[in-house]
Amino acid sequence: MAQTRLQLLGPVQLFHGDEPVPIGGPGVRGLLALLALRPGKVVGLDEIIDALWGHDPPATARTIVHGNVSHLRRVLRDLDGPRILTTPPGYRLDVDPERIDVHRARTLLDRASVATPEVAAVLLAEALALWQGPALGGVPDSLRAPELEDLRRAVHGARVDADLELGRHAELIVELSPIVRADPLAERTAGQLMRALYHAGRRGDALELYRTVSRATLRTLGVEPGAELRWLHERVLNDDLPARDVVAPAGGGEPAKAISQLPAAVPSLAGRAEELAWLDGLVTRAEAGQTTIAVVTGTAGVGKSTLVVWWAHRVASRFPDGVLFASLRGFDAHHPPLEPAELLTQFLLGLGVETAKVPELLHERVALYRSLIAGRRMLVLLDDARTAEQVRPLLPPSARTMTVVTSRSRLDGLAVSNAAQQRVLGTLAPDDAVALIEELAGPASLNHALARLCGYLPLALRIAGARLSAGAQRTAEELVDELGNERTRLAGLQVYGADDSVRAAFDVSFRGLPGEVAETFLQLGAVPGVLVGPHVMAAVGQITVAEARRRLRALAAHNLIAETERDVFVPHDLVWLYLRELAEQELTDKERDEALGWTVRYYQAVADRARRRLGRVADPLDFSGVLTEDAMPPLPGFAEAHAWFAAEWPNLLAVLDAADAAGRHDDVWRLARLAHTYRVACPLLDEWTRMADLGVAAAEAAGDVAGQCWLRLARCEIALAFELPGFGLADAERAAELSAGRPDGWLRTSVDLHLGRALSRLGEHEKAIERLAEAVANAPDVTLRGQALSSCAQAEKRAGRLADAIAHQRAGLRIDRELGDDDQVVVSLDKLAELSLRAGDLEAAERYAWEAIDLAISREFVAREGTLRLTLGRVLRARGDIDGAREQLSLSVRIYERVHPKLVGEVRTELADLQ
Repeated sequence: MAQTRLQLLGPVQLFHGDEPVPIGGPGVRGLLALLALRPGKVVGLDEIIDALWGHDPPATARTIVHGNVSHLRRVLRDLDGPRILTTPPGYRLDVDPERIDVHRARTLLDRASVATPEVAAVLLAEALALWQGPALGGVPDSLRAPELEDLRRAVHGARVDADLELGRHAELIVELSPIVRADPLAERTAGQLMRALYHAGRRGDALELYRTVSRATLRTLGVEPGAELRWLHERVLNDDLPARDVVAPAGGGEPAKAISQLPAAVPSLAGRAEELAWLDGLVTRAEAGQTTIAVVTGTAGVGKSTLVVWWAHRVASRFPDGVLFASLRGFDAHHPPLEPAELLTQFLLGLGVETAKVPELLHERVALYRSLIAGRRMLVLLDDARTAEQVRPLLPPSARTMTVVTSRSRLDGLAVSNAAQQRVLGTLAPDDAVALIEELAGPASLNHALARLCGYLPLALRIAGARLSAGAQRTAEELVDELGNERTRLAGLQVYGADDSVRAAFDVSFRGLPGEVAETFLQLGAVPGVLVGPHVMAAVGQITVAEARRRLRALAAHNLIAETERDVFVPHDLVWLYLRELAEQELTDKERDEALGWTVRYYQAVADRARRRLGRVADPLDFSGVLTEDAMPPLPGFAEAHAWFAAEWPNLLAVLDAADAAGRHDDVWRLARLAHTYRVACPLLDEWTRMADLGVAAAEAAGDVAGQCWLRLARCEIALAFELPGFGLADAERAAELSAGRPDGWLRTSVDLHLGRALSRLGEHEKAIERLAEAVANAPDVTLRGQALSSCAQAEKRAGRLADAIAHQRAGLRIDRELGDDDQVVVSLDKLAELSLRAGDLEAAERYAWEAIDLAISREFVAREGTLRLTLGRVLRARGDIDGAREQLSLSVRIYERVHPKLVGEVRTELADLQ
């Protein structure tokens, strides 16, 4: 069966088997490339905009991206495998990385690094063949991925090394000569060509090549070629370059005994293919004579040391002068961080300096260390650093020596002062996490559940595996039950008799935070939700947004939280549990209650603003004065409000639950009503029903009659939208009883609207039309009048009064357009399409349907799109376009399977009739 694959190493293209699939212009190709470069990971909307437009995006950039995502989803619907998922704060490409040429190339490079020369040459030739031209062709100029060129150089260099080992000198001379002529500063390639020339019997040409490169480096850089090329030159001059490829020893002459201070590595490493490829690529840079410093950073327990030590054992042979290793104890719970003077003593002793000859003064130790290591090809591993200042004296001066630092902090200072390359290490992929548990405890059916409960954090996974393997009396079921309880999960992630535990690892990080940053970290524990931003933390901490952002970024620099997108901060699942425990232990009841109160007020104020951007509001709730303007996120239009609701939806649910548990009934029903507006764009029956039930119960507990009415009407809307039994009539009638005699015109009209809709759906057409006519006549503003006109048209349709229905629906559409309410415009167009179909005006019906579909796609009204395609399918069927009708109904089925599973059967029945 043909598979879908993505090409990034050349013109960006999508293939189904060998057939190219049209995907669109540069913007669409660029979007697909961004997602494909990081398969399975969230790419934030702001990051997408920055990549596609740079610093000058158009005002409609978000809308364009939303539209392009919808377009790509339509393209991918008919293909196997790849899917674009909306995952706040952006999008994620769900695809097997092996279907993307970039990731395939990295896998081949990784396999070749441990293969024989014969196998490696084949694997690397296959990898090079994946390049079909300059990478990322056909995307906007602002989109850059320089790592792809680094990858190509690494693959090519490794393949040439393998061919040299195999004695393919003549072929390499033909291949490498034009490359070196074009770029004589490419010293690694020049060295490979010198070897090929020498071993092919062309010693004079090898010497002339060195002179050419030497002149170029002197003219361009003002320096001699690197030490490795000079060593090769000396060997060629002396006519003693071995037939098998070797690496130059430190300072020329005979190889000295290599230093090896590496600690033991784990038997196997789960996952980490991308990180290993990144480190391998940096080795290639070091071999080419470039100063190379790598910083591997990440949260406590993520496996930084394990990764680096395992990798160092694998590549140690590429550093013939040896490996220096030191634990800097930057985050040791029992010992203070090591001073640079102590670390230098350790290294000097390792380099052969007698104890009595180690200098007393720090600067003298630094000078001796640097002089001893200068010119050598070594690997220096500095594990568990706390600050950049702790590391700097240990950085070797030689460009041929590579330094790798691990730290829980980001050490941005090293990037600024020493051009260090940084890599943030994340948790493991699910399958790799399971493999880690199985390495310790063997395979079991519950290992996937265990891995998920461990948050795919390597330390937690190893603890879980160790606990399972410690004794037969402990079963996987018992451990899953223990970890499944959030109150006991952290306690379960420790090994008795050992100092290692997840809680202890996090505690060391927390205790080292500066005072005001630690204060914000504690407050995070009292804020419900799954992500936070500077605006909500500013409200909770009663500080400015700028100060809240600074503190959150300080926490991100310590890898206690991650800034997944600008102003979006997400702690790891286990860090959240640690935060909750910490807040309960170190904050008073009053402090926790105040933090929750400000969180609720923040979400009420911003949800109120967001819902007013989605459309006209038909209730009197108003929170515009709760927060100052500069304390709220900017939501200038519909797209921004929609994006805010989508990103914050899990938080809204969590805040509702927390407020309900705290007995804040007035807050609960008001927030439930405010969030209800988002239903038009996010139709999730179970979540909406739970929210409405929670709101009704809270309003009743608070004794607020208006609140009970509004939340019962919200529950009625859900019943009507999802065609639940009774269509919400009982809730509408109870709201009518409660609102009887009240002077609130908004509420009375809304009650008439919902009663009329429910009666109409139940077949009580005349009663429904009477109620809805009263709503049209008595509506206190144009918003409610538009809704009443549309509802009246539907009741008239069911009663067979098509002419009246079309007239009322067109009047309602004019109001919707006047108000700029896109959701209602889509609904009105759909209804007009259906009415026109019934009236026999098929041309008008198709026109209305297509207009509505285009608007629904641009606004990401997924459920609406499913209904509209069902309507369009029926119109096309009536026009005799059976193929077109089949296509639209099939698309409707796919959408309904996700958002309206209970209604799929009806559409499938219609589709079956067309087969």
